[in-house]
Amino acid sequence: MPSPAAGRTLRFVARDAGDSGVTLAEVLAAYSLATDLGLGQPMEHLLRSWRIASRLGAHVGLPEEEQASLFYVAMLSWVGCVADTPEVASFFGDDIAFRADSYDADLGGLSGFRFFLSHAGAGGAASRLKVGSTILSTGGRRVIQGIQSHCLITSTLADRLGLDAAVSSAVRQFFARWDGRGVPDGVGGTDLSLWIRLFHLGDVVEVHDRHGGVGAAVRVARDRRGRQFDPALADAFCDVAGEALASLEGEYDVTALLADAPGLRRSLSDTALDDALGALADFTDLRSPNRAGHSSGVAELAGAAALKLGLPAEDAAATRRAGLVHDIGLHGVPATILDKPGSLSATEWERVRLSSYYTERVLARPAALARIGAIASYANERMDGSGYHRGTGGASIPMAGRVLAAACAFRSLVEPRAAQEPRSPKQAAVTLREEARAGRLDADAVDSVLAAAGAGGRRRVAGPAGLTAREVEVLVHIARGSTTHEVAARLGVSRKTAATHVERIYMKTGASSRSAATLFALRNGLLDPLET
Repeated sequence: MPSPAAGRTLRFVARDAGDSGVTLAEVLAAYSLATDLGLGQPMEHLLRSWRIASRLGAHVGLPEEEQASLFYVAMLSWVGCVADTPEVASFFGDDIAFRADSYDADLGGLSGFRFFLSHAGAGGAASRLKVGSTILSTGGRRVIQGIQSHCLITSTLADRLGLDAAVSSAVRQFFARWDGRGVPDGVGGTDLSLWIRLFHLGDVVEVHDRHGGVGAAVRVARDRRGRQFDPALADAFCDVAGEALASLEGEYDVTALLADAPGLRRSLSDTALDDALGALADFTDLRSPNRAGHSSGVAELAGAAALKLGLPAEDAAATRRAGLVHDIGLHGVPATILDKPGSLSATEWERVRLSSYYTERVLARPAALARIGAIASYANERMDGSGYHRGTGGASIPMAGRVLAAACAFRSLVEPRAAQEPRSPKQAAVTLREEARAGRLDADAVDSVLAAAGAGGRRRVAGPAGLTAREVEVLVHIARGSTTHEVAARLGVSRKTAATHVERIYMKTGASSRSAATLFALRNGLLDPLET
């Protein structure tokens, strides 16, 4: 069918007074790194796959104005894999290993059945026999239903992100095939979106090129020509494989990668960024049936607690956004570990510990996302150094990170888990106070979280030592070397007012000098090491 009309990809405004400085393309490029983890591929796989598809598209005449739509299809097509994670795990065990292995198999027809049967079961011979029998007796119906769920969920995300209906329609075809033997059955040929046909090829040949070079990529394109792949596109790829696969190594640079696609440069408003991060948070939580709504719940609680603690509105907003993405690294943890009812082995626990590291790395670029990701990566740290992934503690943890850790701990207690019944807010409050007394959670952060949750915390409206939000702001400035005159200029107040703030700060904190005030700020996480 003809390519969809261009120019309708995004419904977001280009710029407004609340410009976040982040584009939707940058958000999805970052999220694609987490999706890579769930596919059992190294980060940047999907970005490289898009570049291959984009170059091939340009070679076969894809209009330049449609390159943006191809990008969104490439970034989103695999996202729905989180929706069928529980189903995949129940049939095939480690869902990440299963997806990684699938790149070596043509999943159409009998070869697909052989692949599914060879991976059936996760609990020994009896389990494999039971799952294999179910697949054979039902014709793989439950597997197909899971695939259909994947596509519908991905389409839903495209809609939530405000993408054009043509993109939403295209991602619903992701598991269809040129030969019509995919899902939905019988849909194939030129009825498939050109964007999907291009990405089908780019997604697979990237893996084979990485493992075996250009020759391996050309072989898989020829082997699946006319079956999984559009034969004309497969032939075109083989003709220009060296060019299409060139310069794919090295750490990605979002700005450079997106520079050639004008349709991807529009910034999101602050509201649109919140909406996008909220949508991705909901999808991240789908990896485990016990985690639905966890990220959004942590985000709202952490943001409200940060305000109650007296943190500036900008820091509170960053804390809330960090709550939305704090679990994004869990895409790299198999569902068999996330939902394991018993205790974890040392190896399994190490994979969980790595999830916070993955969160930070996934959101490392651009700078506006990096700050959010850095805060998010503190969600599992503890004041006594017993947390992960850094194992840092005390003054090394910024206040935003302390609040997020307390909010995450509270929500985890009141939600059901594989090995835990949910506790009441009152019971969770008792546990959090015990953690604060033991020195694992920050007492002020715990108090603000409990107050925000309505669970009995002191309803404080001030920061440490009773500092107001404005006094916290002034303290940060003077601790970073600003003079009273410079503080006044930065805040738009008189020098006398600024001096009064400084005097009150010294009185409340017991400081008698700038250095003493700076040490107070450090001890209480107010000199945020995440600031750029």
